[in-house]
Amino acid sequence: MNPFWNNIFRDRGYEKSLAYFLSSMPMFKDLEKRELAFLEHIVHVRNYEVNETIFSEGDIGSGMYTIRSGQVQIYTLDEHGLEIDQAILGAGDFFGEIALTASRPRCASARATETTVLIGLFRTDLLEAVRRSPAPSAKIMLGLNRVVSDRLLQCSCQLEEVKEQLADNQKQHTNE
Repeated sequence: MNPFWNNIFRDRGYEKSLAYFLSSMPMFKDLEKRELAFLEHIVHVRNYEVNETIFSEGDIGSGMYTIRSGQVQIYTLDEHGLEIDQAILGAGDFFGEIALTASRPRCASARATETTVLIGLFRTDLLEAVRRSPAPSAKIMLGLNRVVSDRLLQCSCQLEEVKEQLADNQKQHTNE
């Protein structure tokens, strides 16, 4: 199509839409517009104020969150109840994706550190979507699976690096 006509007929405001935002996420980047529209109907927009808890360590996970705007602190508590920062996440980051497939206790807490808008995708909604609309749901699940697999691979590589560092440290202490 001629760029002139493309500009005239382009969806005005689409760049600000929830569907456009979702299309920028790695797990949803392969979805077509109609599949993004489907996804829009199963996610939930949540607003959090500064220092508001999103979930606490030990809570049973119910879904994942994507940060549309704002900032989220992920932290754990040590044996004395002191917070240990695990990550500070910003717009476009996501967390809690394991809860989509496993009903397990959260291994960390999440708190908004500024006014924050989150997009929640919850296991119950995803399972209902799979039942009602298997084709777009399968594509969503494959994208989520790809992202979880990538994160698992990254963790495995980091674990190998730590093992190598520990082995090197042990050799150094043995040689001293």
